[in-house]
Amino acid sequence: MPNYSPSIQDLINQFSALPGLGPKTAQRLVFYLLKQPKENLEKFGLGLQHLKDKIVICRQCHNFSESDPCLICGDKRRNPRVVCVVAKPQDMIALEKINDYQGLYHILGGAIDPLEGITPAELKIKELTERVQKDGVLEIILALSSDLPGETTILYLTKLLKPLKIKITRLAQGLPIGSDLEYADEVTLSSALKGRREL
Repeated sequence: MPNYSPSIQDLINQFSALPGLGPKTAQRLVFYLLKQPKENLEKFGLGLQHLKDKIVICRQCHNFSESDPCLICGDKRRNPRVVCVVAKPQDMIALEKINDYQGLYHILGGAIDPLEGITPAELKIKELTERVQKDGVLEIILALSSDLPGETTILYLTKLLKPLKIKITRLAQGLPIGSDLEYADEVTLSSALKGRREL
């Protein structure tokens, strides 16, 4: 491994710790940043700092936001009786882009995946059941990816929520098995949302 100065090596190590970035990509990013004007780097650094200074977690849906409740949960025009359950904030944003859904969201923070050590206790499942009972939710839409962790989570949530006597639906047609919700296009997502079926 090349002997970079401690400052460069430290930044390469920081980038390498990010998901999906290996040492070579981290190295390319660091050397790209070294070529940028100081003002750009300062702006980039401030952006990173503001992530922790300005971003909070919405106590209702668990989305990252600059306000609590977030803009979606605080929107009185939305239907609070319909809650769409997603694994991560990126999935919520994907659904918002289609402009077809007018209910609220609940972000689990992942999907049940025993191979990765993710159990129901580590997700916002208890908060979901409490919310259903407290807020008089009439329908839960399970909008989870159709991979093994997503399907496992859907089965678990269906079994948990059925006794609460609410309508439980899931996204249906349009999403291929094994696909990631975050990367689906708007037309596919719109079709899946409209074609949801009751569980």
